[in-house]
Amino acid sequence: MSKGVTIVSVSLNEDIIGEIDKLQKELGFSGRSEIVRAGLRSLIAEEKERKNLAGNVHAVMLVIHDEKSDNEVNEMGHSFDSIITTHIHNKTGRDKCLEVFLLKGDAKEINEMVKRFKTNRKMDHVRLLPM
Repeated sequence: MSKGVTIVSVSLNEDIIGEIDKLQKELGFSGRSEIVRAGLRSLIAEEKERKNLAGNVHAVMLVIHDEKSDNEVNEMGHSFDSIITTHIHNKTGRDKCLEVFLLKGDAKEINEMVKRFKTNRKMDHVRLLPM
């Protein structure tokens, strides 16, 4: 049986449209919709992997954010001091920062930390790498 197609309208700013168009040319996607679908598939796969974590976990969380968000990152990080074994802060230039968190602890608490950072609009990129 064939699955129906649902059209979803998404509002994107000009910067994101420019990046999508660049990716389309560089990676050979047939159109913007294909890029959006590929991105969503990647996000869904990453979230499934994160949700499958259980027990005591070692992981690395990478966060890229605007320099102006330093205080907010520190406040969020302090909420999870019990699972952060190491925190490295690096100014990358161009008003951006890279945070590297080495984590060890219960998967539920690590998932909560990742969720808190991912849902914060001031974070440009958040990635969990389970070890």
